[in-house]
Amino acid sequence: MLNYKRYRRFPAFRYPERTWMDKEITEAPIWCSVDLRDGNQALVDPMSVEEKIEFFQMLVKLGFKEIEVGFPAASQIEYDFLRQLIERKMIPDDVTVQVLVQCRAEQLERTFDCLAGLKQAIVHIYNSTSVLQRDVVFHKSKEEIIDIALTGTRLVKKYAAGFPGHIRLEYSPESFTGTEMDYAAEICNAVLDAWECGEGREVIINLPSTVEMNTPNVYADQIEYMSKHLKYREHVILSVHPHNDRGEGVASTELALLAGADRVEGTLFGNGERTGNVDILTLAYNMFSQGVDPKLALEDINSIKEVYERCTKMTIPPRQPYAGALVFTAFSGSHQDAINKGVQAMHERQSTIWEVPYLPIDPADIGRKYEPIVRINSQSGKGGVAFVMDAQFGYKLPKGMQREFADYIQALSEQEGEVSPQEIYDIFQAEYVETKEPIHFKNIRTTDTENGDDTYTTMAHVTYLDHGSMHQFDGVGNGPIDAVIAGLAEALKINVKVLDYQEHALGTGSNVKAVSYIHLLDVNTGKTSYGVGLSSNITRSSIRGLFSAVNRMFFPEEAEAAGKKRVEQKKAGQNPRDLFGNS
Repeated sequence: MLNYKRYRRFPAFRYPERTWMDKEITEAPIWCSVDLRDGNQALVDPMSVEEKIEFFQMLVKLGFKEIEVGFPAASQIEYDFLRQLIERKMIPDDVTVQVLVQCRAEQLERTFDCLAGLKQAIVHIYNSTSVLQRDVVFHKSKEEIIDIALTGTRLVKKYAAGFPGHIRLEYSPESFTGTEMDYAAEICNAVLDAWECGEGREVIINLPSTVEMNTPNVYADQIEYMSKHLKYREHVILSVHPHNDRGEGVASTELALLAGADRVEGTLFGNGERTGNVDILTLAYNMFSQGVDPKLALEDINSIKEVYERCTKMTIPPRQPYAGALVFTAFSGSHQDAINKGVQAMHERQSTIWEVPYLPIDPADIGRKYEPIVRINSQSGKGGVAFVMDAQFGYKLPKGMQREFADYIQALSEQEGEVSPQEIYDIFQAEYVETKEPIHFKNIRTTDTENGDDTYTTMAHVTYLDHGSMHQFDGVGNGPIDAVIAGLAEALKINVKVLDYQEHALGTGSNVKAVSYIHLLDVNTGKTSYGVGLSSNITRSSIRGLFSAVNRMFFPEEAEAAGKKRVEQKKAGQNPRDLFGNS
């Protein structure tokens, strides 16, 4: 049994004056990527200088205006990396790099040496302020901890005075969430006073959830308290730096934004120490899904993923929000049916607003393809199969046919597991479109005679193969389909009736074809069957659909055997039409 008594609840900060719960996120914060520092230090195999440069260029391309590039005073590799960026003039004028440094004179001197040549930079100092760290790590009083922060601030101020570019100070009370709130406000305000915060001397106060210690609402209370108790608030950029120890980094950040945070430090895909930093991409896409401009260029998640995985040697989990291979995938039959109906409803209503069940955003908007949205296995249903046939191949199956065809696919998936879209298409072609045995329609010639009452009588002359032998028949009706049915009834001694007929265009431009769906009834037995016809000529398309339905209804064993043979030929890389002919 878990020894839960070893642990105690971390005391929640009580702040009944909170107002954040009545607010909404309506604009993006200032984003600061810490992938190249916080994220890189957590890698099993840290990035090389050239990999860092490629990653930095991607961050710039994505639209990050603030990027923490490392801890140059603590690592020669990080020092060299920043010098490469500066000397190769790779930092755009509208991008500010940020460097981390301890509140120590020798480290700050080396840091400013590394910054030489920059027009602007953020110098980020920090020291731990929590009750636990003051006690077991530093063995210092509150006053002594404040002195560390003030020493660092004064040193930055000193070096900044002789720096030709603009320096912005950032201060983090590390392990903020384990710090008494009145003390956190006291030390931050002491830093602001020492810096002489004001117009043109803005300061970033960064409040890290270095270790998640409580629920997101508590973090939000802490952020709102600080926002209301910091001096010079109009000149303070209130920043958050959440980690994900409890798996609540995204929620904590979103609530912190409601509570007054102006800026977010995080990483792509949440890389970082332990369970990672907050995932900036998830935050940004969440805003996007609510109609808020995230102010980042995130239209191609696949290219971001490719650079990230190659440079960090990390792998994106299949369930990672927005980027994972399976996050837009539905296996459940009811989910697939709802997605299919939602997409159809959008098309029918010509809606410009995305509203599809189970899909919070259109995957295509972030560079994802429709192919993996619906994947077919034994748990799938008619909606999923119909979606695949429509979204990928353009066939809009009638509702009754969706169930009939789905039964074939489900039987196959129960035997073989997941069925790919291409397999579904091949089976559809073999089972319906290419069902030309043993009755194979070859040609039709029609003649219309006006009856005098604005109606017409159609005479159809049809040529067809019956088990390979050439035959012909004539039929008369009120249209081509009716005339052919009359002729078939006489030639094959059958009694059938069309229950439903639907058709639509398949393809565009010069390649457009008509696809026809025929739902046929055997009047004598009550049996029904669907057939599908495809042709650039609408009449030929409908007659092919009629012959397909006749074959499937009256010669099911022969039609099924021929269909299976076509599928086998397809899997073997052969064209089924080479075997069965093409009319």
